[in-house]
Amino acid sequence: MKLCLSCQHSFVEPGWKCPVCATTPADRRGILSFAPALAEHNDGFNPLLFRRMAEIEPGHFWFAGRNRILAEVIRRYFGQPDNLLEIGCGTGYVLSALHAAFPGTRLSASDIYPEGLAFAAQRVPGAFLFQMDARHIPFQEEFDLIGAFDVLEHVEEDSTVLAQLYQACKPGGGIVLTVPQHRWLWSQADDFAHHKRRYLRRELLDKVTRAGFRTIYATSFVSLLLPLMLVQRLAKKSGTSVEQQMEGVGLHTGRVVNALLGTIMWLEWLLIKAGLALPAGGSLLVVARRPEVRKIRS
Repeated sequence: MKLCLSCQHSFVEPGWKCPVCATTPADRRGILSFAPALAEHNDGFNPLLFRRMAEIEPGHFWFAGRNRILAEVIRRYFGQPDNLLEIGCGTGYVLSALHAAFPGTRLSASDIYPEGLAFAAQRVPGAFLFQMDARHIPFQEEFDLIGAFDVLEHVEEDSTVLAQLYQACKPGGGIVLTVPQHRWLWSQADDFAHHKRRYLRRELLDKVTRAGFRTIYATSFVSLLLPLMLVQRLAKKSGTSVEQQMEGVGLHTGRVVNALLGTIMWLEWLLIKAGLALPAGGSLLVVARRPEVRKIRS
């Protein structure tokens, strides 16, 4: 169901005009905008980086490795979802991988930045894309699966976002989350990405539980590369330009190094595919379900 963010009335009528208060979200070049003011003023990310990210993602070992792991985990726990929402889709790189892996799934995706949605529209033309604040999701019990892939760390009120994911998820549906892990790995890479935090495993699992979900799987990834990550963070970095910073945080790698790191991520995918839960790593992945509504016996 759709949910009016003005009066909190849920409805199923065609279109987005609320039948109670007549509120309609703004339409910006064919993209519905539920939080237009926040698109202009927030500190979650630098929207000028979307074009560079769109160029880097397809050939970068980390983005490709994460996509492979996400597709595997979603297939294992949710089969082929009927209706999937990605929160904070950025340039649509993950969304395009989900479209390829689950061609029969109806895809929706949101981001706070219209700049990212413009690239996502090119990558997945058939997806329903809209701009919104993840703390205020305009849906109630709508989606079989909701993904938030390296999003929660950008939002101060992450527990509010998780509560909104619960609201938008169908009973029996679920969520898949990825976040940066281990506070001791904090570095200029986190500053560059506008992170609010890196997570402890127990911290995220507790927040997921308090939101009402039941965790069914959790694993670290970027585990085999953890020593390299630590060395990189201990090394002194220099440079103030965007390109120098991108190189310093590992977004620019040589072809040979990138291929080697990609092979290591592929080996890690094999471990996760085998059902292992890795204890430590640069990132954390969590799968959780919203419980089914219990039927009352007559």
